[in-house]
Amino acid sequence: MIDTPEFSHIVKLSEIGSTPRTGKLSASEEERHKLAQRFDLPKINTLDAAYILLASANRISFTGRLESDLQQRCSITGESFQIRLREKFDIAFIPKAEIEGADEEIELTEEDCDIIEYDNGQLDLGEAIAQTLYLALAPFPRGPNADVVAREILKSPEEAGPFGALAALKNKLP
Repeated sequence: MIDTPEFSHIVKLSEIGSTPRTGKLSASEEERHKLAQRFDLPKINTLDAAYILLASANRISFTGRLESDLQQRCSITGESFQIRLREKFDIAFIPKAEIEGADEEIELTEEDCDIIEYDNGQLDLGEAIAQTLYLALAPFPRGPNADVVAREILKSPEEAGPFGALAALKNKLP
């Protein structure tokens, strides 16, 4: 059994057509709660996206802007703090068979768009937005009190090095 993603919004290829299709997606309170659990976030207050969907011969272009107000935990203090994300996205949906049949790896440059595979003639726009949100999060977020706490814990540059914590423990040995 395949689990449905928390923020799933399926669009069938037959619904897209040859002209650009615009739209908006907003995650419900329940969807935001489930995404917050999945991404280990204290809370996602809002998650909205405005997009343009455009079909071409072998890919579907999904571009737009994601906006979210959420809480992250500081990687130093563990305290929760509020952030506001505003992120542009440029995603290409490509048939799964095309990716599986490729003889060589697909290499992307910074200017290239992200690639998501689709199958059975369906795109999941909500899951693409959820993945974009996750990738936009800071991997080691620093809250407003992070610098103060870091200065208290790490008194000098030497203590910040890889052996700083071991040196501090050495002084505590009997």
